[in-house]
Amino acid sequence: MRLVVAAVGRLKPGPERDLAARYRERVAKAGRTVGLQGIEVVEVAESRAREAERRRTEESIALAQLCPAGAPRVVLDEQGENLGSVAFASHLARWRDDGRAAAFFLIGGADGVAAHLRDEADLILSFGAATWPHQLVRIMLLEQLYRTVTLFAGHPYHRE
Repeated sequence: MRLVVAAVGRLKPGPERDLAARYRERVAKAGRTVGLQGIEVVEVAESRAREAERRRTEESIALAQLCPAGAPRVVLDEQGENLGSVAFASHLARWRDDGRAAAFFLIGGADGVAAHLRDEADLILSFGAATWPHQLVRIMLLEQLYRTVTLFAGHPYHRE
């Protein structure tokens, strides 16, 4: 199964981008041994609309267009489920074992995602009640994907 992280906005050069790249490389390298055939990060341009609702809609349409029919969609949203790492990994394991070709992780812009994108999601995921910068959300997601790979492989990275 291929993993795709689609995020509104770009990571500028600096430590956040370096850390995101490090986790992405770890996922790509270790994932091959556990049935994950790569990870792609797609950056979607931020909408220039003046109104928040229009920005949210335009960005959500751009994110949705990246996802083929039948691919699991995970939307990152502060109103989503706050899953532990093992529970998160179990979702990916089920999709992988069901033979899904890819799983898509969607990170909206500063205004979040449109209701239709949340409604179509297979999982709405939150990293807690706090508001996080989008750069950190991307890094935290990539780290959780790496943690998932290590759980699949029985590697001691994750500790209970």
